[in-house]
Amino acid sequence: MDRIEQEAERQVAVIAARADRIVPEGALREKIRSALADGRPLRVKYGIDPTTPDVHIGHLVPCRVIRAFQDLGHTAVIIIGDYTARIGDPSGRNAERPPLSEADVERNMERYAEQLFRVVDPDHAEVHRQSAWFGSMGLDQMLRLAARFSVAQMMAHETFRARLDSGNRLSVHELLYPALQAYDSVQIGADVEIGGSDQLFNCLCGRDLQRSHGVDAQVVVTVALMRGTDGRKMSKSFANHIPVDLPAPDVVGRTMSMPDDQLDELIAMATDWDSAHQADAAARLHSGHTNPRDVKLDIARSIAGQLHGAAAAAAAVDEFERVVSRRERPADIARHEVRTLVAAASNDGEHDGANPGAHALIVDLLVECGFASSKGDARRLVEQRGVRVDGVVVESIDERVALERDRPRVLQAGKRRFVEVVRSA
Repeated sequence: MDRIEQEAERQVAVIAARADRIVPEGALREKIRSALADGRPLRVKYGIDPTTPDVHIGHLVPCRVIRAFQDLGHTAVIIIGDYTARIGDPSGRNAERPPLSEADVERNMERYAEQLFRVVDPDHAEVHRQSAWFGSMGLDQMLRLAARFSVAQMMAHETFRARLDSGNRLSVHELLYPALQAYDSVQIGADVEIGGSDQLFNCLCGRDLQRSHGVDAQVVVTVALMRGTDGRKMSKSFANHIPVDLPAPDVVGRTMSMPDDQLDELIAMATDWDSAHQADAAARLHSGHTNPRDVKLDIARSIAGQLHGAAAAAAAVDEFERVVSRRERPADIARHEVRTLVAAASNDGEHDGANPGAHALIVDLLVECGFASSKGDARRLVEQRGVRVDGVVVESIDERVALERDRPRVLQAGKRRFVEVVRSA
């Protein structure tokens, strides 16, 4: 076996270790072999739709495969889906998404590339917006693109078929989503496309469209889908995700809220550990001698460290253990001057005119401090016994909290949210 053949085998093994599927695997070997012989990098595509401002750690799973390609000498091509975001990827959805406006998409995409670059190497990456080609596409071109796919082909998409079979609405514009994603591959000359396992159909459409344009078809590399805090696929739409930009203490807190039955996949998909470290963590988890919580803390430290650095991650883990495990106050607690006040009442029910405005209703206090989105939300927190003042559980939604200018009271909602409250001057 010559040098190029050996290196091609090595690179395929590196990518296969991180992938769920490679379609077709033999084609990846051939593409790498050809690229090595020609002295050129492969163009490895990854597309992401700015449906919200957040990139989450589930998106970093395919990004780690992209980084592996980059470390092997290849080029990442990031597609920001400013057009497909307006449709919303229908894969795995049982209902049509609400449409996004151009302004919504523009606002959401401001920092997308920056967030992906927590893992992807920006020095060996290109970033393109779909509007570079779809922005000038006329109706005749769009019709020609749509004509390259049949209705029968689109009905092979599991999501589309399930929607029709269940009687749920399936809009014509949703059928265009795979075609638009496929056209991205033609425009940027993709050799490889990376996606989650739910993206296989869309990525294979890219292969079909490239062939119909007379160019070499891309290889599809998929990764397993990371599950979120509720056990479903991690998704911005489900609000069960861990955003990349979340502060380190919140990254640790949300990771610790993940179900224990997801720890194996978190070890494999979310940590930056090498294979030996991952195997050791999995062995500890299943030994019966280690509390799963300790393994989860190590995972949380790894995730927070990737996003915010080792020092911030260590501090966040220490804070979590102090506040949640030992039920102590945070080391650094914010202060809030309360303005939503009511007059104090004397024992006989009359207002105390000598000390007006000295109390706050607990529900108003929770809303003003941002611990509840509404008074209804605040009442639910109290009724669930999730609110404390100076460490004492609040028992009634009608409770009044006495406030002074010089003596702060500690308001706590849940296990991790604290604030010192004082009366406004």
